[in-house]
Amino acid sequence: MTENTQQQNPATTPELPTQYTPADVEGTLYERWVDRGYFAADAKSEKPPYTIVIPPPNVTGSLHLGHAFEHTLIDALTRRKRMQGFEVLWQPGMDHAGIATQNVVERELAKEGKSRHDLGREEFIERVWKWKGESGGQISGQMRRLGDGVDWSRERFTMDEGLSQAVQTIFKKLYDDELIYRAERIINWCPRCLTAISDIEVEYQDDDGELVSLKYGDGDETVVVATTRAETMLGDTAIAVHPEDARYKHLIGKLIKLPLTDRSIPVVADEHVDPEFGTGCVKVTPAHDPNDFEIGQRHDLPAITVMDEHAVITVPGPFQGLDRLEARSAIVGAMRAEGRVVAEKRPYTHSVGHCSRCKTTVEPRLSMQWWVKVGPLAKAAGDAVRDGKVTIHPQEMEKRYFDWVDNLNDWCISRQLWWGHRIPVWHGPNGEVVCVGPDEQPPTGEGWKQDTDVLDTWFSSGLWPFSTLGWPEETESLAKFYPNSVLVTGYDILFFWVARMMMFGLYAMDGTPPFHTIALHGMVRDQFGKKMSKSFGNAVNPLDWMDKYGSDALRFTLARGANPGVDVPIGEDWVQGSRNFTNKIWNATRFALMNGATVEGELPPAEQLSATDRWILSRLNATVAEVDALYDDYQFAKVSDALFHFAWDEVFDWYVELSKTTFMGGGEAAKVSGRVLGEVLDVTLRLLHPVVPFVTETLWTTLTGRESVVIAEWPSDSGFRDAAAEQEIAALQQAITEVRRFRADQGLQPGQKVPARLTLEGTALAAHEAAIRQLLRLQPEGDAFAATATLPVAGATVALDLSGTIDVAAERKRLAKDLAAAEKEKAQANAKLGNEAFLAKAPDHVVDKIRGRLAKADEDIARIEAQLAALPAA
Repeated sequence: MTENTQQQNPATTPELPTQYTPADVEGTLYERWVDRGYFAADAKSEKPPYTIVIPPPNVTGSLHLGHAFEHTLIDALTRRKRMQGFEVLWQPGMDHAGIATQNVVERELAKEGKSRHDLGREEFIERVWKWKGESGGQISGQMRRLGDGVDWSRERFTMDEGLSQAVQTIFKKLYDDELIYRAERIINWCPRCLTAISDIEVEYQDDDGELVSLKYGDGDETVVVATTRAETMLGDTAIAVHPEDARYKHLIGKLIKLPLTDRSIPVVADEHVDPEFGTGCVKVTPAHDPNDFEIGQRHDLPAITVMDEHAVITVPGPFQGLDRLEARSAIVGAMRAEGRVVAEKRPYTHSVGHCSRCKTTVEPRLSMQWWVKVGPLAKAAGDAVRDGKVTIHPQEMEKRYFDWVDNLNDWCISRQLWWGHRIPVWHGPNGEVVCVGPDEQPPTGEGWKQDTDVLDTWFSSGLWPFSTLGWPEETESLAKFYPNSVLVTGYDILFFWVARMMMFGLYAMDGTPPFHTIALHGMVRDQFGKKMSKSFGNAVNPLDWMDKYGSDALRFTLARGANPGVDVPIGEDWVQGSRNFTNKIWNATRFALMNGATVEGELPPAEQLSATDRWILSRLNATVAEVDALYDDYQFAKVSDALFHFAWDEVFDWYVELSKTTFMGGGEAAKVSGRVLGEVLDVTLRLLHPVVPFVTETLWTTLTGRESVVIAEWPSDSGFRDAAAEQEIAALQQAITEVRRFRADQGLQPGQKVPARLTLEGTALAAHEAAIRQLLRLQPEGDAFAATATLPVAGATVALDLSGTIDVAAERKRLAKDLAAAEKEKAQANAKLGNEAFLAKAPDHVVDKIRGRLAKADEDIARIEAQLAALPAA
């Protein structure tokens, strides 16, 4: 444990309200922390750096449970490190969210009866900036509600001037190194957002469609192909078969009439075709399918685009102008009329890609786009983990990371939007292409135009760990705070964001990865483990729970569920339980302050302490060591659980209760216990602070009279252990628990007093008679004492006089009935476990369940027999 050196106020009698009301303190405390600069990071500081970036939320977003969960974990790490003496930078900011933001503003324009084309590009961009200034970034205020200890003075936006310079710099560098190129490829196209989207922005779900088998050609030159997208047949330029498929060898190289058109298409041999699947024939549409595009490249086939950007058919003829779904139905009808529909299956459930933002069905489309050649970048990102430069936690997530970076396709970085970082390339009148860096002048003259596309949002957010620190300038902040100490993020964006940051960080920062550790957490789900969604009706606004139970209660609930890489179920009653915990902390501290708990003066030496005092100090130090080890392993759930049980079970339920007798006695012993209790609360509140900052700040400053727990020193393990005291108090706890259980079994009320004779001499309980009597409501034996029940506990005996308190005959009858039921349960379990035929057939979990029933029955029998033996004779 450590000594705190903050300024202490003059000694006063501290007071706390009788009830903790989070709303009365949270907002005021947070603004005080910010105003006093507790979260500000100093690049000139000589303290060791500790850096974490916030995964930048979308400027269109608002706080959801996933944000609250992730921010709680990051805040806990940074608060602890700040208390440990690190110069902490938790870097805040927001992402410009290209497609999402453009969609928001376009919807506003639509209310006015306008589109972005009515405004033009420049005026539309001005409109977006205006929206950002007025309505964007509400999440910042919500982060304050949660207690995020970010350095607001460093807040960045992916479209601000500095970050825009970083984007242009790295684009130019990649372009000059021939790692950015322009090419016509198949991309995922959203007909609603009217832009290309990357593979990781496509969400797949099972949709009901149709599978239609169609006959191409006639006579001996007939083949049957199956498709779920009949409208693409208008762009077919070949039929592919496997080169070794005997059924079709005679057709390879021949031309087959393409129905509904005036074209004939060749039959090509390609090993990509699976002869065992379907008919073994595949229609090839190079402009509308990624696999077909590859076949087309291998066989030099033409690529015919049959749809425009709105997914409307452009091929001259009867289907021109039809939407793709209308065309699908019309083409199947036309083929049926010609007798070319061989089979139809409806509904046919298959996996279909949808735009992650607007949920429109994605259309594979041949398009000229800008690409990053990821091969060398992805190799470096994989090697950084393999070589130990970067650690992924939990380790089992490494496989998912390697599966991704080792098989990464070139990255389509251009988007057909207006809002975003415009690609810094100018096209000349004669096909010239010039890439312009941030300090270079673009070419001028007639015919020169800047590329109209903007960059994928992940391109700029991939620079986040170093662009926010001033790169490409060699700033003090970059030198101090790069690389990040740890990245805390969900496994769901391991591919979206983490891999991009790894590739760009290693590339731009001379092989230095952007962070030392990647700590991955799971997704927040409802109490039944189901994904939260508005459509499921189970989505929760975390602000509602914070309003109702306080921010600390929400934070503690989320942290207590945070096992590395595992999804987190959460329900309202769990938040309510955490609110009860914060109330328990409050009430126990209030009791302690009313009874002389203090941090004044040195702790008395161990020889002047009672066994109870030595026990709690021993347990306190063990808890400090345990919490430190768990934090270093990112075991947030275990940290929270360890603190919960130490605070509630050991400090509040045992030490405070055991101390009541001492406080009642007064004198020097009460002063010693007050100092020990003050020490225990001081350290416990500091340990709890990173997860529940508001209630601990209020209590700790009241207890200590010091400025703030935010800048208090993190506790350290002094090494003090007292095994003998721990054994002694364990015996005391066992004795009290057993007598309490017996009292409850006899139907005695918790406050009902019972005469008792305690025989404690020579046992670990000898020094604790007063506490035992106080906690168990045991009166001294009187002249008429008659021991009607004797309990052996922890080597001692507790004799109780229950005459007049219970109906012995009725109690024996009740216990006999319970004993018979337990013996019957035991017999049934033994019978099943003794049946070899049953054991041979029953699943392991069923057998284990029966063994558990047997063990429980044995426990019940022993307990009931002991209760019967303890009862007075009838």
